[in-house]
Amino acid sequence: MAALLRMVNKQQRARLVLLVTPRPVLRRHARLVARKWTCPRRRPGRPPKPEALRQLVLRLARENPGWGYRRINGELLGLGRRLGASTVWEILQKAGIDPAPQRTNQSWPVFLKVQASAIVATDLFHIDTVFLRRWFVLFFIDHGTRRVHIVGVTRHPTGPWSTQQTRNNLVDLGDRAESISFLIRDRSAYFTDNFGAAFQAISVHVIPTLPQVPRMNATAERWIGSRRREATDRVLITGERHLRLIVGEYAEHCNRHRPHRSLGQRAPDRLTDPEPPIARDHTRISRPDRLGGLIHEYSQVAWDDTDPGTHRPRTSSARPTGTLSPGCTPRTRWWPWWTPMRTMSRSRATVTRCPGRSTV
Repeated sequence: MAALLRMVNKQQRARLVLLVTPRPVLRRHARLVARKWTCPRRRPGRPPKPEALRQLVLRLARENPGWGYRRINGELLGLGRRLGASTVWEILQKAGIDPAPQRTNQSWPVFLKVQASAIVATDLFHIDTVFLRRWFVLFFIDHGTRRVHIVGVTRHPTGPWSTQQTRNNLVDLGDRAESISFLIRDRSAYFTDNFGAAFQAISVHVIPTLPQVPRMNATAERWIGSRRREATDRVLITGERHLRLIVGEYAEHCNRHRPHRSLGQRAPDRLTDPEPPIARDHTRISRPDRLGGLIHEYSQVAWDDTDPGTHRPRTSSARPTGTLSPGCTPRTRWWPWWTPMRTMSRSRATVTRCPGRSTV
């Protein structure tokens, strides 16, 4: 604009009215000065707590409805988080979480899960062998952990036999039998009064199912169905020893590896194990088999010493065995194909050559 004004003479320049006055320029300069020398504003009060600590407080409140803000404060101190009780109360209030007495009502899933930890069910199932002989298997299953206990196998189930097998099982459980409060069974003739007396002696209440209502013992019936579909209906069983092998192997598979939806897709024996690491592209999967390949189990395998690109363990061309004498060096020898070796193909072996000695 200044260059354009030079092209206009003084008379015409005096007649022009400038679009920009000095006032906006001065105001702009004053703003720049104020912005440079003005300190940043600080909110009154203490700085806010980290978001991770706030989420931890809310998690403790959700997972423990009976805990108040002082109980949560004590738990945080045990976790190494120093936080005042009033701050915990403020975090809960802003999140809209009611005080502990108003949120102690349990949901149905939580209530049923607590009750299931003290319930055990029992049942008897039969299997026909390839020679058309019927065998009976007695088992117990925990409602809380879904763990299966195979108690006995017989061709003629009777009341004394089931009672004796039950007593043996209680002896094997030891102190864990004291956590049982209820036992669910059907109305079969082999569950006699002596059978119930064995549980009543340790203060266990025996609950018989109603006639023709198998859903009252749904957990045991479901395991029987899974056992038939996955194992026994796919194998021709020859006798008692074969039956014990098949049923015992399948029960071990259910307890150690088979995931259960009620347990968060975990096995009964792995409830306290940490979560498996997240699989990556180079993670190797192992597949051990059970029952001759009828059941497969998959697990991750960590390889520390691997060749890059192949993910296979590194191998060396020569592996001497034992301790070498000073001056001895290992050497690889290729044996002719006609030499008797472990295989008929061309093999190689590692030999040791020492100075002054014959080659071994």
